[in-house]
Amino acid sequence: MLYRGFVSLVNRLPLPSSAVQKWIAFAVILSQGGIAVTGSVVRVTASGLGCTTWPQCYPGSFVPTGNSTAPWFHQTIEFGNRLLTFLVVATAAAAVLAVTRAARRREVLFYAWLMPLSTVLQAVLGGITVLTGLLWWTVAVHMLVSMAMVWLSVILLHKIDQPDDGVDVVVLPKQLRWLTALSGVALAGTLVAGTMVTGAGPHAGDKSPERTVERLDLDITNLVHLHAELLVAYLALLVGLGFALYAVGARSALKLRLKVVITLVVAQACVGLVQFWTDVPAVLVTIHVALAGACTAATAALYAAGRVRELAPVNTGSPAVATT
Repeated sequence: MLYRGFVSLVNRLPLPSSAVQKWIAFAVILSQGGIAVTGSVVRVTASGLGCTTWPQCYPGSFVPTGNSTAPWFHQTIEFGNRLLTFLVVATAAAAVLAVTRAARRREVLFYAWLMPLSTVLQAVLGGITVLTGLLWWTVAVHMLVSMAMVWLSVILLHKIDQPDDGVDVVVLPKQLRWLTALSGVALAGTLVAGTMVTGAGPHAGDKSPERTVERLDLDITNLVHLHAELLVAYLALLVGLGFALYAVGARSALKLRLKVVITLVVAQACVGLVQFWTDVPAVLVTIHVALAGACTAATAALYAAGRVRELAPVNTGSPAVATT
């Protein structure tokens, strides 16, 4: 009943073209990945508690205030990151409105509705992170959910780009689809290990002498090696997939997407090595997070390309005519 009323209201909006829907979905990807990058800026500038509470920034105020014990610099960075949540909400809402107005198929609607729901989840996780004093595992979960939403938003774009009246076409054999999915699992393991390295690393998100941010009490060198080995496994799976794609004569679009993923993973590995050798400079942490989002998006695009929807060939009913 409520949903029918919602659809009735949405149907009063202008009908969005296919191109508009795709641009909105692309904006969703950028906003989901972008807020993870700004979150890393909050961490490396030690501005994690620039706003000391949640959902308010400071008790009695939703905006930075001179009564706060945190410096204005930290307040501004943390508050700016919170403001970006409105951009994430706006793009997510636009995606829902666009696909609902266009009466897209059910799976498109499903992925579109995941976007605003994830924003609510992220807001709650962000609040827990602040209220627990930047407890390392809450920060890790916050980051991992962002990467999961980058993945899902890429799938949303892929679904929007497919015709509703098309038929499913399996581009890759089942075994290679599983191999592509396995590379996604390896990526997930790499991301988890990466958050653990951060949890034990020097960037706690806050350096106030009045507070001590609890860190992951594990040897960081061992965590770095675990993270690196998982990255190597991820890259090895991608290389193996590359040989398989060429062996089966896969579509050029799939090969191109694989090349993009491998390029990004190699770049990410290089950044990680430089981080390790230079004692984790702040700017490289932000670049590392941005590349993590890019690797996630590219891997999701590669996985999605293994199954597409295409318009069925039109049957004219005329018999085939042989030509000589």
